[in-house]
Amino acid sequence: MENYEKNKVVIELQNVKRDFIVGSEVVKALRGVSFKIHEGEFVTIMGTSGSGKSTLLNQLGCLDTPTSGEYILDGTPVRQMRRSERAILRNRKIGFIFQNYNLLAKTTAVENVELPLMYNKNYSAKQRKQAAIEALKAVGLGDRLEHKSNQMSGGQMQRVAIARALVNNPAVVLADEATGNLDTRTSFEILCLFQDLHRQGRTIIFVTHNPEIAQYSSRNIMLRDGVICEDRLNENIQDARKALAALPKDND
Repeated sequence: MENYEKNKVVIELQNVKRDFIVGSEVVKALRGVSFKIHEGEFVTIMGTSGSGKSTLLNQLGCLDTPTSGEYILDGTPVRQMRRSERAILRNRKIGFIFQNYNLLAKTTAVENVELPLMYNKNYSAKQRKQAAIEALKAVGLGDRLEHKSNQMSGGQMQRVAIARALVNNPAVVLADEATGNLDTRTSFEILCLFQDLHRQGRTIIFVTHNPEIAQYSSRNIMLRDGVICEDRLNENIQDARKALAALPKDND
């Protein structure tokens, strides 16, 4: 079992609380969440509806800020930042992957993957396109560069979304139910890709309600009622490729 604690801390939450006012009530969605994620970890965050999982996802993605406590992303404290500053940090440091892919329907795979770089002045148009092509090749879509969303399967669209998440070389890849809309075989194909990224040293946070996913990550954090009820290392990481190979063929 690799010791990630020797690596740099990429994510740190310090007693993060998040309250919402609903009518005359105060809903305590997060009640004091603290943890660190080190570079190179593949962490699943799990919990049932109402556990605070979505609220935590919004904190980690810099889409919201804590009511109290602190969130530090790759060395940068987030809570006191202005919304515009958070947007820049989010674009530079986080690669998002969503359940519904969030691709632009009438644009090509390359154009979709280029999007995060449009806001980065360090890239010329030529450099953006080349980076997008390399990212698509890395996820096995070198032959789908000019295909549009309506010309691709769900698995191919999710690969485009993963390429888009990687193109900016983010500090963290944040996946929200990334296999939720896929059939079993395609889900395992995408899990194989996540495990490949993990082996390459990528830091991955995979938010899911599916307990099976935890078998393939290096660590699992479980939320219940706005607090962490379990945070454990996976001493026996399962190989998604073996699970994929064991699935019955379509014609069986």
